[in-house]
Amino acid sequence: MMHIYWTKINQIIEETPEVKTYLLDCPEDFTWEEGAHTHFALEGFNHGDKPNRSLIRHMSISTLPHENAIGITTRIKEQCSEFKTILRHLEAGDEVAIFKTHSNVPLKREDKNVYLLSSGVGLATFRPLVLDYFERADKVNQIHSLNIDSSKQFLFPNIFESAPEKKFTSQFVDNRKDYYEEVKKLAADHEGLFYIVGSDEFIVQNIEVLRERGISSEQIMLDKHEHQLPEFLSFDLSV
Repeated sequence: MMHIYWTKINQIIEETPEVKTYLLDCPEDFTWEEGAHTHFALEGFNHGDKPNRSLIRHMSISTLPHENAIGITTRIKEQCSEFKTILRHLEAGDEVAIFKTHSNVPLKREDKNVYLLSSGVGLATFRPLVLDYFERADKVNQIHSLNIDSSKQFLFPNIFESAPEKKFTSQFVDNRKDYYEEVKKLAADHEGLFYIVGSDEFIVQNIEVLRERGISSEQIMLDKHEHQLPEFLSFDLSV
């Protein structure tokens, strides 16, 4: 039986004019690891025979358990969906639900260089991986984060800033041309591990660039369920 955790919004942080982080109270037996995502649902989603899917979203958790809050970071534009319109008007103390939590992209510790490739708010998925690495760098040579965000309102600047002493570099670009030029350079590391978070189109384009440069499917980590991976990773390069 699927367990639904109802919990309260503890705090809402405005990261940039369009991006907010909702910090939720941690239910007693709720656990997760870095790179986790969850189903985040609004009140009323389970009234009726079938769940109301327009009130449920698949969201990354942008915090680590020891921060004592479940962080959900999302972009809310002026023109937005019913879900985000409701979310925009929620306040601290309001109830939301979380369920089906799973991690597809924990930090692999294989003595390799790790590259985090993200678009916009996709950076929220990587925030806990970077924090986890800062706390324990075992078996990770170094981490390089590359994020594209045309809004120029780059996220989490206090974490995503280069720290040579921690073997961490962070790079932001605001256009696709520069972004893919950088990806090509990173793909010169044929031993590296490449994590990609963004829209499906963004993921596919990144995989194409990496595969053309000899990076294998085994080196590419996606925030997708195992059964979805083949549709992204199994295309034939000769086509």
